[in-house]
Formats: sequence, structure tokens, C-alpha cells
Amino acid sequence: MNTQIEFAATLEGTTTIFISISGFLAAIIMVYLAAAAVGLKSTRSNAIEALSAYTQKMHHFRNIIELLLRSKMWLPGLKEYIDEEFVGLTFFDVKEFYKGKSKLAIEFLQENNHYEETENLYLELKSLLMTDPKEKKIPENIRYPSFYSKEIVEKWMEHKVSSGLWYFFGYKYGDFKKALDYEAVFERHQDKIMTLANTIDNEAFQDSSFNEVFLAKLGEYMSKEVMPKLLQFQGRTERILPAMLTYLYGIFLALVIFGVLLPMAHLLFDLPVLSLIISFSFVASIIFFVATSFYQFVIREANS
Repeated sequence: MNTQIEFAATLEGTTTIFISISGFLAAIIMVYLAAAAVGLKSTRSNAIEALSAYTQKMHHFRNIIELLLRSKMWLPGLKEYIDEEFVGLTFFDVKEFYKGKSKLAIEFLQENNHYEETENLYLELKSLLMTDPKEKKIPENIRYPSFYSKEIVEKWMEHKVSSGLWYFFGYKYGDFKKALDYEAVFERHQDKIMTLANTIDNEAFQDSSFNEVFLAKLGEYMSKEVMPKLLQFQGRTERILPAMLTYLYGIFLALVIFGVLLPMAHLLFDLPVLSLIISFSFVASIIFFVATSFYQFVIREANS
């Protein structure tokens, strides 16, 4: 009995010190969380600014694609073949034919035509004028949104959309030279395309002329530079609290409740000694948990 009384007296005697230590640790975490929140806001603002710049690059690129699709560089009958015989067929359907969601895609792949595979490039470029992967046709008025949805950018990235320009006009141009007459693009449209390209990146395209080399370079630039950045900066603008801050906030909350509020309630309202035992035990468990898990958590976050 005497031992229990002495134990209770010891707990009560150290309560003030315990509250001070818990409060001090909670205050440090609170200051860090506040500073991190300010940093996140700044990072997000910078990401929004960068995302806006790359969105404009994508707008200009899609404007170029619109001009190419409307041009006469395609083999006679190809546009009617795709837009009328296979109305509703998208590049995504063709690339994902194995999922069996589009019978039209399977029929398209089984067709024997005389367009020397350039129908695939035509479908690919059409997909760039869509702003939703579920769209089945290009809208009459092409949309240029404030920001492209994550879904459509991920679809473009997944199927390497725009790299077809590099493939058809660069890597395999010798095979498709007769099927893709880029010189048939109206001269005024060629000039506009070059102006748009220089607006996208003056350093990359300032010495370029409208030819197969330029078209191949443009497709490669967009697929390797612009689209990945669009996806990257979209991720940075999302209002998601990093796992590290969530982890620290949980510790902060536990310290405040069990390390400060509960012991103070004991002192103010003369609660049973059991409340102190719970408080001390819980805070000790938190410290043990942090000591054993924090390093692995940091490593996992750094490698994620």
C-alpha cells in the first residue's frame, strides 16, 4: 500500500516537468509544421506558375497539330477512311485493343489499306486535340483549357503520343517519304507553325526550317520535355499533405492530448492517478515508436 502511495506521489511530483517536456516537444513540432506549410505554399505557387508555362507550350503544340491535320500532306482518302469509316475510333482504342473494349479497334487492325501505316500517325495526332481520354471525336471547337487534366496527360505519356512525329519523319522517314508530303502544307501555315515552335522554345527551334527534321525534333521535344513536365508540375500543385507532415502532425496531436492536456486535467480536476499512468505510458510509447520507426520512415519517403 505504501509503495502505491509513493508511486502516485512520484508521478504527481513529476507531472509539471512532464507537461513542460511534452509541451516543448509539441511546440518544436508545431513550429516545424507551420514552416513546412509556408514552404509548401511557396512550392505550390511556383509549381502553378511553371505548370501554366508548360500548358501554354502544349497549347501551341496542339495548334501546330491542328494545322497538320487540316493540311493536304496526307494520302488521298486517308482522312475519309478514318473519320467516316472508323468514326469514333481513337488512338487509345487502337493501342489498348488487347483489353477487348473496342471491336472497332480490332477491325481497324485487321484492315488491309493503302495508307502505309500513316493512318496510325493520323489517329495519334487526333488524340492530341482531345482533352479527355474518353472522348471519341475531336470537338468542332478545339478546347484549350487552363490546365490539362491529369488523366489525358497520363494517357499521352502512357502511349508516347507525339513520338510518332519522330518515328515517321525521323527514324523511318525514308519508308514514309512518299506517304507524308509535308511540303503540301500551305506556306502561310508553315510560317505559323515555325512561329509557334519558336514560341514553345526559341533556343531549341530558332535555326530550324519547316522540314522532316524539324517535325521529328518537335515530336521528340514534346514527348520528352513538355509532357513529362506537365505531369510533374501537376503533381506538385495537388493539395495533398506529404506523408512526413501527416506523420509529424500525428505525433504532435498525441503529445498535446496525452502529454499536456491529460496531465493538466489531472492537476485541475483532481482526476485519479490512473490518468497520469495513461498519460506517461502513452507518451513513452510515442517516444519508443518514433525511435524505432522514424529512420525507416525517412528512408521510405526519400526513395518514394
